[in-house]
Amino acid sequence: MKEFESIEDVLDFAIEREQEAADFYTNLAKNAKNVVMKKTFEDYAKEEMGHKARLEKIKNGGSYTLKSGEIMDLKIGDYLVGGKVSENISYQDALILAMKREKSAYKLYTKLSQKAPTLELEILFRDLANEEAKHKLRFETEYDDVVLKDN
Repeated sequence: MKEFESIEDVLDFAIEREQEAADFYTNLAKNAKNVVMKKTFEDYAKEEMGHKARLEKIKNGGSYTLKSGEIMDLKIGDYLVGGKVSENISYQDALILAMKREKSAYKLYTKLSQKAPTLELEILFRDLANEEAKHKLRFETEYDDVVLKDN
């Protein structure tokens, strides 16, 4: 289990997750057969890169420290989602995987906002959590409209 000893460690982890999310949506876009969802996946990849840029800006703009002796244990395994995008992934499976990733990201940013050492970081992580919740809702709506409608 990963433990963070500094806010820089936390930011590095979040930056890596945003890059992974951008790569995930880029791959989904490449394999999407539905034009509307292809554009949605491309847009989300861009948004995730925007999140990454915001985190990098914060990281490069200042030094933050945790309280003396505090080690932040976020139970990282709770926020990781398995599954890979392949050319053969069904639309239903892609939506399910996307929903799970967004839920996981929401939980991570919510936890980070609660542990943030500064108000600036608390607000940033809360904003990112809200963005991830919006993404999840978009995929849930699509799932309801397309997958559940057909069943």
